[in-house]
Amino acid sequence: MIRWIIFIVIIGVADFYAFQTLRTLTKSTWWYAVYWLFTIAILGNFIYQFFGFNRSDGFSHSNSYAVGFLIAMAVPKLVLIIVMFGEDIFRVPQAIYSYFTQNSNLEGNHFPARRKFVSQIALGMAAIPFASVLYGIYKGKYNFKVLNYTLYFEDLPDAFDGYKLTQISDVHSGSFDNIDKVEYAIDLINEQQSDVILFTGDMVNNKATEMHPYLDIFKKLKAKDGMYSVLGNHDYGDYVDWDSDEAKVQNLLDLKTLQKDIGFDLLLNENRFIEKDGQRIALVGVENWGIGGFKQAGDLKKASSLVDKDDFKILMSHDPSHWDAEVVNDAYHYHLTLSGHTHGMQFGIEIPGWFKWSPVKWRYKRWAGIYEALDQYINVNRGFGYLAFPGRVGIWPEITVIELKKGKKEA
Repeated sequence: MIRWIIFIVIIGVADFYAFQTLRTLTKSTWWYAVYWLFTIAILGNFIYQFFGFNRSDGFSHSNSYAVGFLIAMAVPKLVLIIVMFGEDIFRVPQAIYSYFTQNSNLEGNHFPARRKFVSQIALGMAAIPFASVLYGIYKGKYNFKVLNYTLYFEDLPDAFDGYKLTQISDVHSGSFDNIDKVEYAIDLINEQQSDVILFTGDMVNNKATEMHPYLDIFKKLKAKDGMYSVLGNHDYGDYVDWDSDEAKVQNLLDLKTLQKDIGFDLLLNENRFIEKDGQRIALVGVENWGIGGFKQAGDLKKASSLVDKDDFKILMSHDPSHWDAEVVNDAYHYHLTLSGHTHGMQFGIEIPGWFKWSPVKWRYKRWAGIYEALDQYINVNRGFGYLAFPGRVGIWPEITVIELKKGKKEA
């Protein structure tokens, strides 16, 4: 209830300032009507989708677009608040001064009129996030990027010098609405010709059936040394109501079967070895382990029970919070951990090699890209798909290609 009250207050303040901007720029009642018509329609649709919606069907495309349109409306208005409130910092003292110095203290409007050029600046600034959000919904969510990294390890087995792996994460197949774009991305993965493909969880939003339209496309994935996967928090079906406990259990079994049909070897607190020229590296896969209320089914000790301490290890763990909580300080040395989960919040600003920011940084210490601690690395994949907001702004869907090299890290 408190969150909804805060939400209503923010929306109310945003609309107050947005309408003030509109009134400063035009006296046309027709534009006023259009403004309120769109505002009420977007808010009404959002309320209808989330308060008149049968949760047992999961998070639908109509839910997703209701969120998208609300964000497209709200973010520009928040920009207007900043600019127009900045103007009020000067207007309020002037109004107070006018109130106490004029003879007719109790009559009239003591606030100076809003300046038209300030409203024009505010509207121009608001247009930038508005256009960005619309682009993110229309094209950004399928703006797939291949990100290449080379990581050096002094104890990498000689046979694996130059070994390439492709990581994908957070498919969220139930959110897709363009099968051709998904097929393009699968072809892009195969074009990398990596030795192995590793998928780090969240195949679906809630239900295994979400994957059915894309099953044949994902079956096209190929890698010389196989494909391996782990489960993410959404794969367990915890965010949807089920008719029975048996239905939920069956859904997870169906999802496991789907992954096998695609060609993934699903690691459920297990490990596998990839061997080459008499040498090996260990793949360790844990079930989901996260903080902040997320499922903690991962068992690192069990997953590594057949792995030697001196083996070169690649860990697959969906939630990057697991790395700081249990992995990086473990007695075993996990050379490389692969995670996802954060999506980079699907919103942010990135200038490769120079600047990276997203609001999700306030929730996750490791939220996108490569991080290093104690001579161990983690890569947090920005996600293949999208969830809730039907788009991406600045944080694009990612296909990660990592080349393992033997030697000291380059300066």
